[in-house]
Amino acid sequence: MAELAAAVQRVLPSVRADLERLVRIPSVSVADFDQSHVRASAEAVATLFREAGAADVQILSVPGGAPAVVATYPAPEGAPTALLYAHHDVQPPGPDELWESPAFEPTERDGRLYARGAADDKAGIAAHLAALRAYDGKPPVGVTIFVEGEEEIGSPTLGQFLAAYRDRLASDMMVLADSGNWAIGQPALTVSLRGLVDCYVNVRVLEKGVHSGMFGGAVPDALTALCRLVATLHDEEGHVAIPGFGPAMDSELDIPEDRLRAEAGMLDGVGLIGSGRLTSRVWNQPALSVLAIDAPPTKKASNTLLASARAKLSLRVPPGSDAKAAYEALVKHLHENAPWGVQVTVDPGEIGQPYAIDATGPRYDAARQAFADAWGVEPVNMGIGGSVPFLAEFADQFPEAALLVTGVEDPASGAHGPNESLHLGEFAKVCLAETLLLDKLSRL
Repeated sequence: MAELAAAVQRVLPSVRADLERLVRIPSVSVADFDQSHVRASAEAVATLFREAGAADVQILSVPGGAPAVVATYPAPEGAPTALLYAHHDVQPPGPDELWESPAFEPTERDGRLYARGAADDKAGIAAHLAALRAYDGKPPVGVTIFVEGEEEIGSPTLGQFLAAYRDRLASDMMVLADSGNWAIGQPALTVSLRGLVDCYVNVRVLEKGVHSGMFGGAVPDALTALCRLVATLHDEEGHVAIPGFGPAMDSELDIPEDRLRAEAGMLDGVGLIGSGRLTSRVWNQPALSVLAIDAPPTKKASNTLLASARAKLSLRVPPGSDAKAAYEALVKHLHENAPWGVQVTVDPGEIGQPYAIDATGPRYDAARQAFADAWGVEPVNMGIGGSVPFLAEFADQFPEAALLVTGVEDPASGAHGPNESLHLGEFAKVCLAETLLLDKLSRL
């Protein structure tokens, strides 16, 4: 272990410099942004692994998909192969004024590196790079690098990609570096993730807007009807009122309420919703949110009964449930609870399945030991309340592979928000853990 730890320390400065170069590329995969940056990001990633000794590096895609990087390091005789996954696309930065330093200019403050993508997920790419550099490009097992370019828009063509390039990607263990750890100093294996259902609910009342004084009191307006409709999605305690979800999985961990409130930035006096362990509520129970409503801004509003209104809903689907069935149940609820006979239509959005991992067996034992050696403490099992739809895609295509979901984030990383950051001390441990894992896999 000491020799590998020294090798990781030796390569960390160059890896940090390359991470900063990747972060400076604004590779936002949302269609409204310049997609030439996503291509430039893929090319930069390909160059890094080519220089790190990969036998073959290609930028690949399927029709309609974003560029992905696939790099291969052939397995020594009799050794297994590990696939190391990350993604090079990032979320939009959001308003500039919310960032303490420019979103795409990496800046270190108090041991953290701040920038969009510094944690999610260009540090995942950098961790893979560190492990391969530590072995001077000759890892003790076969390695396939797969760096996707459309994770932040829901990996819409990933299933096609995995099917098209299945033979290139097949491996014994897949290290999916797009999650995080339980706390600074406490590593974790992610063993459950909620699924996701997005949809748009449309309420129509009138052929056109009419005078609120002339008709109000007899004729409903669409926005009030929409508000009444979305209010039926939860009971008085805040539980999701959509039927059909099974009992929540249990967890060995729980979150103290003060930690949850601090991490979420909850205001004093605002109560929590739901019931049960907090980890159960945010990992293993359904959650339904109104993300947006199309309505006139207050400064431009007139005394008019609105003819129509539209909202975007997001339903997090717990492990053990089916996302498509959850969507159908949500649509049925919206139609059955429409007030005053208003017309309701629902347009589907993104759908991603939840997933739970049976993290047992020798390959997972090797991962736990690698984490324990890197951190000095045993890893814990944790869930993720968010959704990583690609996990079910990998499981469907590669049912024999062990899926290890890990990553570089910690509770303060703020992925997707302003001032996203990477804890540099934890990042070094992630790099060491992955390097040790490859060694342990070679000894199975």
